Formats: sequence, C-alpha cells, structure tokens
Amino acid sequence: MSAASQLPVLVVGGGPVGLTVANLLAARGVPLVLVERNASTSDEAKAISLDDESLRTLQTAGLADRVLEIVVPGTGTRYYDRKGRPLFHARGPQPYRLGFPFKNQFAQPELEKLLLDELKSRSRADIRFSTELLTVTDNPDGTGATAAIRTPGGTHTEDLRVSWVLACDGGRSTVRELRGIGMTGTSHQHVWLVADTTGDHHDERYGMHHGTPERPTVIVPGRGGRCRYEFLLHPGEGEKGARPDFETVRRLVAPYRSLTEDQVERCTAYTFNAVVADRWRDGYVLLLGDAAHMMPPFAGQGLNSGIRDAANLAWKIDDVWHGRAAESLLDTYQAERRPHATAMVRYSERLGDVVMTTDRRRALVRDIAARALLRVPRGRRYLTEMRFRPSARHETGLVVGDHSLTGTQLPQPRVLVSPSLHPLWFDEVLGQSYALLGVDVPDVAWRRFDGTHWPDDTLGIRRIDVALGDRMPPTTGVREAVADADGRLEAALSPARNRFVLVKPDRYIAAVLGPQDIPAVAAALCKETR
Repeated sequence: MSAASQLPVLVVGGGPVGLTVANLLAARGVPLVLVERNASTSDEAKAISLDDESLRTLQTAGLADRVLEIVVPGTGTRYYDRKGRPLFHARGPQPYRLGFPFKNQFAQPELEKLLLDELKSRSRADIRFSTELLTVTDNPDGTGATAAIRTPGGTHTEDLRVSWVLACDGGRSTVRELRGIGMTGTSHQHVWLVADTTGDHHDERYGMHHGTPERPTVIVPGRGGRCRYEFLLHPGEGEKGARPDFETVRRLVAPYRSLTEDQVERCTAYTFNAVVADRWRDGYVLLLGDAAHMMPPFAGQGLNSGIRDAANLAWKIDDVWHGRAAESLLDTYQAERRPHATAMVRYSERLGDVVMTTDRRRALVRDIAARALLRVPRGRRYLTEMRFRPSARHETGLVVGDHSLTGTQLPQPRVLVSPSLHPLWFDEVLGQSYALLGVDVPDVAWRRFDGTHWPDDTLGIRRIDVALGDRMPPTTGVREAVADADGRLEAALSPARNRFVLVKPDRYIAAVLGPQDIPAVAAALCKETR
C-alpha cells in the first residue's frame, strides 16, 4: 500500500449521503473521519423518498432491516389530471426486482439518526460534529491531502492528513468552492412552498401529483400521520428562503385537511436548481450528492442519486486504500455516475415541466396524450412501469464488451444455496467483493480459467455456479453454487446462459464473456484496477 493508503478517509458533511458513504466505508474496514459543521444531524425532513436501489445499498452495510422499520413501503405515484381526476398510477418496474419495494416514504431526521447511531458503533469511525472545514490541499509528495479544520468552539484549528476527501457537504459545498469546481445547468425561479404536517388523515402508500394548472400540488403521506404538501406559489405569495405565514399554509392545505399551527413541523419557500458539477474528481477530492448534482424534486431522486454515488465510490476507495487497485480506478467514478446523474437531472426537469405545468393548453394536451397511451398495452406499461425514467447503466468506466447485460444492474432475486437449498437473497451470496457467475456453464469452461491470468487473489473474486430454471444447483463442491428459487434468476440471466457474468461490488455487471473471451477481459480488468 502507498503512504496515502495508511491515512484515514475524510468525509465532509453529516447528511444522509455523508453518513451513508461513511457507513459503507466503515463496514469495509476503512478508517475515516467525518466532519460536520452543525452540532447534530438535521431536524428537517428534506428528502422523503428512498428507492429500492438505495435500500439495496444500505443492505450491503447491514442496515436495510433497521431502515425498513422507519419507512412506508410505498406503491409509487398517482398522477391527477388538470381537473383533479386520477390519470394513472406509476408503480415502477416489477416489484422487489432489487429485493425491496420500488419507492419508500421516510422522514430524513429519523434516517440520519439511524445512520449516525450505526456509525458510532463502528470502531474505525471518528465522528466530529460542530467542526468546520477551512481548507483542503493535496500534499505535494502525492500522499493524500491535508485538511485544515476548526474544532468545536472555534478555539483552534487542526491540520488533518487524510488519504481521500469525500465532499458530501451539499449544494453550497465548501469543498467544491475551495477547489474552484463550477456547476453547469439551470436555476429555476418558480417558488414552491413545502410544509411537513402531523395529524394527517392521508393513509395512502403513494405520492400524489395534482397537475391542476391553477395550483400544481404534490402530496406525500408518511408514517404516523405525517404528510408533506408542496404548492407552487403565485407571485406575491412568498419569497425563496422565507417562512410563509401560517395563514398562507392553512389556506393552501384547506382543500385537503384542516390544520392548526402546532401541526406544522416545517414550512419554507424554495426554488430549485438543475445543475451538475463540471468535474467530480480533483486530485484527492471527490464530490458526492448535492455537491456533485442538484435536481428538481419531482422525481424524488435527489437523495437516491447521492446514495448511488456512495455505492459506486465506497468499494473503489476500499480497493485503493487496501492496495488491491491503483488510484486510477477512481477515475471510473465520474465516468460511470455522471451520465446517469445528468440524465436524472434533465428527467426531473422535464417531469416538472409536464406534470406541474401552469399552461392550461399544455395540461390539456398532456391529459389527452396520457389517456391515449393508457388505451394500448405498450403505452400503459410505459406510464405505469415508469419506463420514461432514465435507466442506470454504465456505458463507460469499468465495463468490457457490448453484451446486452453489460453495464446494467444485476437484479436481486431469491436463490437456493447448495447444499442446504436454503433460500437467500442473492446479495447475501455475492458478498462485498466481485463475483464471477457461471450461468449454466460446464465444469470444463471453469477450467479454462486455470491457464489464464485472472486477478482473483488480489480482488477477491467469488466464483459462483448458477443453475437456471427448475434445476438443482451444481454439486462440484469446488465453487459456491445457487439455483433459481422462483424464476426471477432465469428472467435476469437467461441472456447470459452458457456464459460468465462478472459482477462488480456495487452489483453492476462489468462483463459478460465466453471462455474464449477470458484473456481479453482479464487484461482489461487488470488495466483498470492496477
């Protein structure tokens, strides 16, 4: 390992993205220091939706079961037309494709507290609240970076030598400003009022988008009588950053419920940005979450995109820190994540323009078009399964080949594990490292690896025999073996039958290869990781 690899990782920002990546690193045995300028976690319910991919990421840190105790397993979003009539219900792709419900409502303060409590139990995590980052500079000898921090009370500063700096410090990122990294995109001027209320009667397990041009509205029920209301404000009704008066809140909420002042947990007026950082890595600094991208809230993907960043980056930091991979592996972070984050920003903008339009003619066209699509099976699937949402796929980075599965995310079906045939979620078998899946391949194909330089020992690649269909798992005893439990494994991997599938630790597929492809893929993998 290099000298830099002996130093802890610095995580700047104690919000949900910073706490998530810190937990992922700590679960992998990487020492870290987390600094947060505030005295405690947030008491404001900003983000309110976790998707299935985020829950799968938290599963890798052993947190999914605890997080499920504080969420509402949601059933997507119901859209209403310009007259307030139900238009369609978007439930997302097939349920539990990744092992969890597609969309889940939660309260951010509860999530942050849970993540912080878990991080406190990790022996290699040094947590420092009321601590402000002042400067961060790369060390001239190439051994990481040095961060100047102001300790609690502001009495003195400390120079902290670290291996990497992960900037999770939000849209007004100090780290991003210190490194002179710009952002490209659009700042929107429409002012929205958001109010988090208690004692609410809504018990739906889905969000509601009311596309009435006179007053576009979003309603998202939560746990225990909590509910979020968001309203587009008319000119003169409120200004960005100001707390609206209670009478304005009461008037806007009145069509849906009665409200007393003590039932308003949080209320503010805001505008939103649709911007992406020009670069995500600068020397030993990497940007995550809102520091790297900000998007309109209409798709509920701001926090989820940040957790995708954490999932992509944590295992790479782990491999580099432990000396299993070269620092160049971290260059694949921006290559893999920025295109999808950018697409999600644009998608969130378009969704807002269509669903939340204030133009009556445009709303009429929208409603007519949606109802026309709903009349045909293909159009109905397009809307109800949210096929209009950008799919996450790695087109560049640590990917080799052009197979249809390459770069996509491996689903998480239930599998039968040999020899007990005990059913488990697939990720419990895959573990935290790379996995090489032999999909219905004979033993002679596995032996082809014996004469090929394949970085198993360095990268800890797990070899797993996979049997599709209604068949028993292989019984060679040499490798781990699984079989299809309910047909979902076959649905996911049948395009790779009689081939090998290389799965990265973040569950994205790096390559699909036949025995003849082994030398080329092994060489490409070594090039990216060494």
